[in-house]
Amino acid sequence: MMRTATSLCAAMLTALACVIPSSAPVFAATKRTPPTAIPSKVKIQVNLVNVPFTVTNKKHQLVTGLTQNDFRVYEDGQPQTIQFFSQQTNLPLRIGVMIDTSNSIAGRLTFEQEAAIDFLDETLRSGKDKAFVVGFDQEPQVVQDYTDDTGLLAQAIQSLRSGGATALYDALYYVCKEKLMFPTTQPYLRRVIVLVSDGRDNESEHSRDEALSMAERAQATIYAISTNRSGLETRGDKVLQYLASETGGRAFHAFQASDLAESFKEISRELSSQYSLAYYPTNAARDGTFRTITIRVGKKGLHVRARRGYFAPSG
Repeated sequence: MMRTATSLCAAMLTALACVIPSSAPVFAATKRTPPTAIPSKVKIQVNLVNVPFTVTNKKHQLVTGLTQNDFRVYEDGQPQTIQFFSQQTNLPLRIGVMIDTSNSIAGRLTFEQEAAIDFLDETLRSGKDKAFVVGFDQEPQVVQDYTDDTGLLAQAIQSLRSGGATALYDALYYVCKEKLMFPTTQPYLRRVIVLVSDGRDNESEHSRDEALSMAERAQATIYAISTNRSGLETRGDKVLQYLASETGGRAFHAFQASDLAESFKEISRELSSQYSLAYYPTNAARDGTFRTITIRVGKKGLHVRARRGYFAPSG
């Protein structure tokens, strides 16, 4: 019996020797090269710079119908090649509606709510755009997260109640950081904040420029509607103007309820009349620095409004 088993083992070893060449190691199949070539395809998604922008004439009227050849784009003063261009851009919108609910605007809240609801009804495209609602006084409160359901958004806006001090900069910082920072795989989204406030701040831990910097990192465009009805330009109005202009948006003054509604309608018209261009920057350094963007239009008497720049990726 022992001899039979020994003979069988010898036969099996002989058979294996015939199959595996003597020069090949038995475990050669386990020596695989790690898949290091794949990440090279990922670099494209973080390099593309997408810039929605608006063109107006001397009367501040929206100008449409221009083509790619009418524009030149520069980054830090260096000319860039426009790779993608569209008129009346169809890019998806992500809108944050921020409504000041502090004591200073208590008497105007109802008008603000009604105008904001009408704005979302007119602007949001079902299945394509989404919005969320934030009320803020001492701190921000998300009363409705992202949705394209205008009914839910309306209910959230109507639920807002006034009271408390104002932490405008903290609220803006929070919204940009927590709600508008999307993965680099989604570079085509238009990120918009509609800010309804008198621009006053007496409670924030963050400064105005810290809030602005976060808005720039989120690539958000701010449209501000001032609820100051004094007829005089206040410090708060200047704050709202600054935040809007630096991000490529626009500030409005709503002295009456009708002005408030018209301001929302103008924002809606502008969002449906924007252009969009995209380019791969010649400066490919991933150094996290702020890069300025300048868009020039070849036709006289026209003005381009766009965000002033972006933060390059780091690491």
